[in-house]
Formats: sequence, C-alpha cells, structure tokens
Amino acid sequence: MTRLVLDVDTGIDDTLALCYLLASPEAELLGVVGTYGNVTARDSVCNNHAVLRLFGREDIPVMLGCEAPSWADLFEVDAGCARFHGSNGLGNVDPADYLDGRTDDAATDDVAIDGDADDIAGTAASMDTTVARPSVAAFRTRLTKSVGGERIDVDAAAESTALADAAAASRDGAGVRFIVDSVRAYGRDVTVVATGPLTDVDAAIRLAPDIVPHLRLVIMGGSLTQEGNCYDLICETNIFQDPEAANRVFRSGADVTMISLDVTHQCLMTRDDADLWRATGTRRGAFLADMVRFYIDANEASDPIFLAGSPLHDPLAAAVALDPTLVGLFDVNMMTETATGNGHGFRGRTIGDPTRLRDPHKTAHVALTVDAPCFTARFRDRLAGLCAA
Repeated sequence: MTRLVLDVDTGIDDTLALCYLLASPEAELLGVVGTYGNVTARDSVCNNHAVLRLFGREDIPVMLGCEAPSWADLFEVDAGCARFHGSNGLGNVDPADYLDGRTDDAATDDVAIDGDADDIAGTAASMDTTVARPSVAAFRTRLTKSVGGERIDVDAAAESTALADAAAASRDGAGVRFIVDSVRAYGRDVTVVATGPLTDVDAAIRLAPDIVPHLRLVIMGGSLTQEGNCYDLICETNIFQDPEAANRVFRSGADVTMISLDVTHQCLMTRDDADLWRATGTRRGAFLADMVRFYIDANEASDPIFLAGSPLHDPLAAAVALDPTLVGLFDVNMMTETATGNGHGFRGRTIGDPTRLRDPHKTAHVALTVDAPCFTARFRDRLAGLCAA
C-alpha cells in the first residue's frame, strides 16, 4: 500500500485524479485538502465532499487549504479555468444529481468549512476537533513531535506563530496542518500529491521546516521543454498561480517529482474512454462521462492538437505517485522565476536553479518521458472498474 495525501484545486482533471486513487487497490488515501485554483478553495472542498459521497468514500477526511496565493490576500477564479472546468469546477455537472435515492438536500449541505481563526493557535485539542475522524486520529502526533517515530525538537512558540499565519490564509489552517501531521507520522512512507498551486505545501514547510528531509512530494506543474499553458505560452498554470510558493518549495531541499506538461500532453483521454464509463450503466459512470465531455469539448475548442484527446494532467501525477516506473526522470535542482523582465526572465517559469547547478545533490526529478499507452489504458480501465463496482 502507498499512503497518500492529495492536495487539489478540484477541477475536472483533479476529480479524475481523485477517482484514479479511489480505483487503485494499492492506494491508501489519508485525506484530501482543497485549495484554490480551478475553483475557490471552498468550492474545492465542496467538490471533494460531493465526489467522495458519490463514490461511497465519505470516510476519507476533507480539509480546507489556503484560499489565496502567498503573495495575495484574495483570489478570484480566472476565466480560463472556468472555460476548461466549468463554473463549478466539475463541468457544470452536479454529483448530487447522480446519487441513488437523492433527496432535496444537496450533497454538500453538511460540509463544515467555516473555522474560527482565533481558535487555531491554541491547543492541540482545538485542532483535533477540526479534522478528527478515525483515519486521522490513528496518527495524530501533535503532542509527541516525531517523524517516522523518531523524536525531534520543535520550537513550540515559532510553530504556534506559523500556524496562526496558516489560519489567516485558510480560515482554519486544517489542511496545512494535516500535511504536516501526515509527514511527521509517516515520513517518506507517505507521498503528498499536489495537483494545484503549491501554496499549501509551502505553508506546511514554513510551519514545520523539520518535515523537509522527510517530505516526498509529487506535483503536477511546470514545464521544462514544452510551451506553457498560460496566456504567455511560457508558464504552466499551477506554478503561475503562486510562483513564490513554488520557488520556496523547489529550493527547500524537499524531494520533488515534477509531472509537467512535458509528459501530461502525451497522455490523452478520448471520447471512447468516456463512452466506456457510460456503458457501465451506473450513475457514477454517467457522472464521469458527462463531466469529461465538458473538458474534452473545451480542449478541442482551444487547440487543434487536442482533437486527438484531452491531456490527463493530474491523473498522471496520481499514477506516478503509485508507480514511478511510468515516467523517466531528469534529476535537476529547480527554481521558479518570480519576476519578469530586467534580467529576471518570466514570472512563473520553471527552470534549473543556476545557484545549485554544480551541487551533486539533486532534489527535483522532472518527468521527461512517459509510458503513455500503459498509463492511459490503466487509467481508462481502473475508472471503468470504479464505476461498475
């Protein structure tokens, strides 16, 4: 089994990544953190709850992550994100409409995401009540600070201050805290998969720098050899949302596997895949087929290159977290440019870090090759099995 924490800005491909993990018998999903990006962080949390409810996995905890980039106080969804993911992030499809025996109550009516920031930096108990569920309580380590069972020294005052900062960024700080607790409990035996901006991961590192040597991170983001997918065709969207956070994560020393546009644009989902899920005759299959139809239409309309299929950005990152042999990696110390012009390059561009070029210790691993036929077949068939189960 591979333990995972999923940090998502839950649009369509994030949902497909979540479903891929639900469909993978070797995946133990500890929790899902919803952040901003394709939708607001609160809409992401609602989407996560709704999808998990539809697929019968309400046992998996859902937490709220940061609601805005580290460089901003507010976040508004870009029109481009809505164009590819719909106004609700799920292709304007409501998972509640596909529930058996649906009542008039919405699937997310019971989602509690309003926290009181004043309560966050107080006691361990107050934090536990924010996210306490059986699968979380099994590894709470807030009172006994350790990584993989090895006791470590923690500056309690500094951590309290950092946690208050996380609370201000996300109203309750629970998602950031969950990442910290997971790494402290399991070390490199848990993989954090981030398929949105890296704000939550950056906040976790700033909150608890002791997790860096033990953090195993797989991200969907960036591009090294291919065009970007933002307006300037240089930057990739997730990195562009918070370049400062991405740069700090890359330069923190944490182990980062970067699943970039270099490989995700080689892995395509087709209308035949959606037809296969619909052919299961289940409500879940109908939900996935209806949702991805929006995504496929949007990709085809944006670029003729996607007439062959739509890129499986986030599902590939989830799949690599379970099976690293799907990709070929180039080891390099990475950075993100945080300014444009005047000798700075292009804000949001992911490049090799010139200050660490000769450092033999490489902390980033960029996927440049991929076994696309293996992955796309596995993705298609696993989701078909999930729909039919």
